[in-house]
Amino acid sequence: MAQYDVIVIGSGPGGYVAAIRCAQLGLKTACVEGRETLGGTCLNVGCIPSKAMLHATHQLHEAEHNFAKMGLKGKSPSVDWKQMLTYKDETIEANTKGIEFLFKKNKIDWLKGWGSVPQAGKVKVGDDTHDAKNIIIASGSEASSLPGVEIDEKVVVTSTGALELPKIPKKMIVIGAGVIGLELGSVYSRLGTEVEVIEFLDTITPGMDGEVQKTFQKILQKQGLSFTLGAAVQKVDASKTKAKVTYKLRKDDSEQTLDADVVLVSTGRRPFTDGLGLDALGIEMSQRGQIKTDAHWQTNVKGVYAIGDCIDGPMLAHKAEDEGMACAEVIAGKAGHVNYGVIPGVIYTHPEVANVGHTEEELKEAGRNYKAGKFSFMGNGRAKANFAADGFVKILADKDTDRILGAHIIGPMAGDLIHEICVAMEFGASAEDLALTCHAHPTYSEAVREAALACGDGPIHM
Repeated sequence: MAQYDVIVIGSGPGGYVAAIRCAQLGLKTACVEGRETLGGTCLNVGCIPSKAMLHATHQLHEAEHNFAKMGLKGKSPSVDWKQMLTYKDETIEANTKGIEFLFKKNKIDWLKGWGSVPQAGKVKVGDDTHDAKNIIIASGSEASSLPGVEIDEKVVVTSTGALELPKIPKKMIVIGAGVIGLELGSVYSRLGTEVEVIEFLDTITPGMDGEVQKTFQKILQKQGLSFTLGAAVQKVDASKTKAKVTYKLRKDDSEQTLDADVVLVSTGRRPFTDGLGLDALGIEMSQRGQIKTDAHWQTNVKGVYAIGDCIDGPMLAHKAEDEGMACAEVIAGKAGHVNYGVIPGVIYTHPEVANVGHTEEELKEAGRNYKAGKFSFMGNGRAKANFAADGFVKILADKDTDRILGAHIIGPMAGDLIHEICVAMEFGASAEDLALTCHAHPTYSEAVREAALACGDGPIHM
């Protein structure tokens, strides 16, 4: 077997980026992947296919609701479900083949199969054992469920099953009002499915800015999604074609039932470390099943590192990518760094929702002296012209220093707009720095500048 400087286990965003960066830094690198294609959950059954479906159904929504207003007359398009799934699959293939090309370009060996670590410096794949000076575990995560809820990926599905249903359901119940549930709920709602979301907490999108939560829920309700909040799901009884969800309302403990064709379980994800042999290796784990690492992503076993969803922190593809690059640089003797205070989060519904840094609730709880500058997209010319004026930009800044502490956007292209604020926060910028920066007109990004102006003397267009 070949002798490697680094073997990466897992080819998701964290794993493949780590492998490429290791190779760029002159390290002989291999990557272990048991799927038939590279890219992990994100490219195969997560981020990429869900965005393809969101894009397709948003175009349908525009044709049904806004084309006529712009003088584009004619029948609304009918949905060819089989072709929509083909488009989604072609999008997946284009991306996974792209990673395969990058591996060849960077001379990274793909060790096909499921990997385990029998001892430090050794990675077993199938019947073969490979030597590696360093090992990076980037095994990702898997969907978690609830007691009394059995996943069959046909009637009771995770995001994986929801992306390949044989037909569009008439009624879908979504358990969990987080990112995955709301994105896929939006997809099917646009396709004509009656969507009911059941959430244990009293608000949607747990952990997000409170004002965003309320606005977001109102917008989604206008789009046709229904919400039952403060409800604890007890069980799901499924047949071959139907399901019955039983839940209790926490406010009065009353038991209720709902029927649906499909139940989407989106109650979060958990680290996927089965079969790696971590117990026998003596790797320290947290109570939540995460691999413990130090400040340089190294486990308690020298030469074994871990990144991404299988360690602490937000389960986000871009967080895993950052850790992959930083971990590679540490192994190569450089100074790898991840600023965990500036990792954006995005929900790719319409409108999009994006955030970075602190929420108002966190700042209040910490006793921070802050100010909030807010600007509605109703005051943005481009947004009004494009029927995308729902939502706002909110920037939070230190009241004494004006340094930006966080930002929250609900509106058009929020997932792209947030990065201007991320860059500003990386450089320790003030809200005034953003406010004094010329922004092209007419663009959605002007709303960011106006929110920054609102942290000072006030916005111009509101």
